[in-house]
Amino acid sequence: MFAKIEFNNLLLAFVSIIFLGLNSIFCKIALENNYIDAYSFTFYRIVFACLTLMLIYLIKHRDLKIELKKNWLSGFALFVYAITFSYSYLSLDAGFGTLLLFAVVQIIMISVAVFFKENFNIYKVIGMLTAFSGLIYLLYPKEDFSVDLFYAFLMVLAGISWAFYSIFGKGSSDALKNTMDNFIKATVFVIIFMVFIDFETIHFSKYGIFYAFLSGSITSALGYLIWYLLLPKIEINTAGILQLLVPLISIILSVMFLDELFTQTLVVSTILICIGVAISFKKY
Repeated sequence: MFAKIEFNNLLLAFVSIIFLGLNSIFCKIALENNYIDAYSFTFYRIVFACLTLMLIYLIKHRDLKIELKKNWLSGFALFVYAITFSYSYLSLDAGFGTLLLFAVVQIIMISVAVFFKENFNIYKVIGMLTAFSGLIYLLYPKEDFSVDLFYAFLMVLAGISWAFYSIFGKGSSDALKNTMDNFIKATVFVIIFMVFIDFETIHFSKYGIFYAFLSGSITSALGYLIWYLLLPKIEINTAGILQLLVPLISIILSVMFLDELFTQTLVVSTILICIGVAISFKKY
């Protein structure tokens, strides 16, 4: 018998995971094609997300309330995730970067879950290890491989930041208000970060801004809003396990939209990850 999960929560999880996966695709397309630089992509992504959420909030409440004393830590975590995520993809390939990101997320979230003494049954442990083995099989370098440690460090920071952003979401009582406020605070931080930017490196085109808009207004604003709606309803360890699906989704989307091959490796990895996630939700 499998652990009972409401259909609405499953739907929220599925949509959110798709959006999280699309973020990697939009960033990859924009940066690899040199449509935009990493800072500008992050700036427009955060600003577009902020404006979208403010508009949704205004439509719903006919008023706009900004908390000046709250959410600075979660807003900072969101900013650090977004900026390090973009810059790391200047060097790391998508597969290794995604594996590193969600490996760190998984480690942090599972560690926090253990600290707070969340329930871990044998199925969650076996399922987590099975799904993670699928990720390793999918993304582990098959040929000669080297990595720039600086950019790998940036992706580790992105993983840590996203993990804590997700953990902070456990306490969200108003997903729309909290997500909007987080992006407002992140906008403040991304503007402040301008003092560290060499403006000679800044460049963007209409295509770069378009992909930043998609990543900001659609997959970030709506995706993170849905994620914050879901987080209070599930355990931290469950959220960590669910996010193991994101790298898989990113690769599948790369096959669909970037004409990458659907290989035997992807088939085997898909089976392992799906089995692992299914096992994780099995009861004693």
